[in-house]
Amino acid sequence: MNTRRISLEIREGVTKSFNDLVLDYTGTLSMDGMLLPGVAERLTTLSRSIRITVLTADTFGKAERQLAGLPAQVSIIRNGTDKADFVRRLGPERVIAIGNGRNDVPMMAQAGLRIAVVGPEGAAMELLQATDIVVTDILHALDLIANPLRVKAALRD
Repeated sequence: MNTRRISLEIREGVTKSFNDLVLDYTGTLSMDGMLLPGVAERLTTLSRSIRITVLTADTFGKAERQLAGLPAQVSIIRNGTDKADFVRRLGPERVIAIGNGRNDVPMMAQAGLRIAVVGPEGAAMELLQATDIVVTDILHALDLIANPLRVKAALRD
């Protein structure tokens, strides 16, 4: 059983606890298949508080190699339905999902907190409309989770 948990106040007086962080790889954690600078360190730090899984179709064939040695489970998926099914099995209300692509929309529909990244490979418009928070850099997204008052500030009424 996962005892790691992050609690985030998502609105005044409304706090949610999250056990899992589910991330897309291609375009979210990487550019052209290569892990972006600073991501490894942040994932390592966050892994002390939350279980991390990376779901990817692995467009460039580099995800497992780039993530080797990091405290994250890597699962190769076929499509967005696979991502949604994975989040559903975890208990969606306890999942933070981060992605940038159209195939991330189904997992966003399941997750308790949804963060879109408009990174160096862009982001799908459908995804932006399906999320709670939009950021311009994966490091900003990971730092939101590590600094709970940033989530509260972004989502306050």
